Amino acid sequence: MRLRLFLPLAVVFTTLTTYGAPVPRMGHSGRLKPVPAETEIRATLDSTSSGWNKGDLAQYLSAYVPTATEMGPDGPRGGVERIEQTMRNGFWKTGRPLQQLRYEHVEVRMLGKEAALVTGQFVLTGGGRPDRTGWFTTVWTHTKQGWRMIHDHS
Repeated sequence: MRLRLFLPLAVVFTTLTTYGAPVPRMGHSGRLKPVPAETEIRATLDSTSSGWNKGDLAQYLSAYVPTATEMGPDGPRGGVERIEQTMRNGFWKTGRPLQQLRYEHVEVRMLGKEAALVTGQFVLTGGGRPDRTGWFTTVWTHTKQGWRMIHDHS
């Protein structure tokens, strides 16, 4: 009886670990270590807020592939140029960001070796304005330049 229960679980586990997304490993402290892809994605995401806060829109936008899409009020819109226009019209009206940016509650879910779903909360503060927060979902792909966003729903 136990073998009948164990065998299907073993097959599923073997299939997922062999063909599925990378599995986080236990570190020396007993805590889960992020897979290298997750570390790279988090670093790239952090570079966007760093660029934003320095007033470097090009650095912020460098995390997107040229054909990236964003979700607008009328549906998806394509191209990093469109994303840049959205930023300039909404958050960079003076040529610099109106507030400082940080991310909280970021979770990276690997969808395979070359794709990931990232969710979290953006927080805009300062500039003599009330804080603004919102939740985001981004889809990432691995490129020759590293991990980049292909879709942003903020």
